[in-house]
Amino acid sequence: MRVMYQPYEYFLGFRYTRARHKDHFISFISLASMFGIMIGVMALIVVLSVMNGFHKEIRERILGMVSHATITSTEGGLQNWPEAMELAKQHPDVVAAAPYVESQVMLVNGQLVSGALIRGIDPQQEAAVADVGEHMNSGSLDDLKEKSYNIVLGVELARNLGVAVGEKVTVITPHAIITPVGTMPRLKRFTVSGIFEVGMGDFDTGVALAHMRDVAKLNRLGDAVTGVRLKVKDLYDAQRISYELANQMKDYY
Repeated sequence: MRVMYQPYEYFLGFRYTRARHKDHFISFISLASMFGIMIGVMALIVVLSVMNGFHKEIRERILGMVSHATITSTEGGLQNWPEAMELAKQHPDVVAAAPYVESQVMLVNGQLVSGALIRGIDPQQEAAVADVGEHMNSGSLDDLKEKSYNIVLGVELARNLGVAVGEKVTVITPHAIITPVGTMPRLKRFTVSGIFEVGMGDFDTGVALAHMRDVAKLNRLGDAVTGVRLKVKDLYDAQRISYELANQMKDYY
């Protein structure tokens, strides 16, 4: 007679799932436990998959608006930004660089007022470091031409101000000017040429884009910019790359 041997795990499993007639309750408890573990593992896999996809989507949307690293001046505006860009591009891990001008402003349309960060960009160079141009609901970043005083608003910001493409908003900066009648804030009328939506409330509600030379003139920066934005090969390596660039560049960077 030949004896059939089976692994201990199979023996133990069959022992409690194929119990005798009087031990059906044990079989029921064993099967219920197995199905409970199966459902729990399935739920865990689904949740982890959803969270990983959500994390990837959020990261891509955030990185579409912010830079991996920036170069700024130790004092005031960055005057020699073309030199800073060339020095940064020589680093093997830097993919692209683009100048920018930023300031906090108030946007006004009639009785509607909203604070925002206005970012002056060069549309041709900005596409290399950010993908906001891919999230335009209307208009195009190419409409941001020097001296055109066009502006692109986040979708929620445009809704809060009650404006659409082709309408005008007043941009008020915190920089004051002295006039014969007293101190007045600097302001300029801009034409809304586009609306973007990246799906992140902080950006859709509080960011506006214009040409960097128009924003620089509004903030009396002359030919200077706020800084240079960098895009690197590996986001998680940005800190190391920043330290290396800081060591290579002069003290005023």
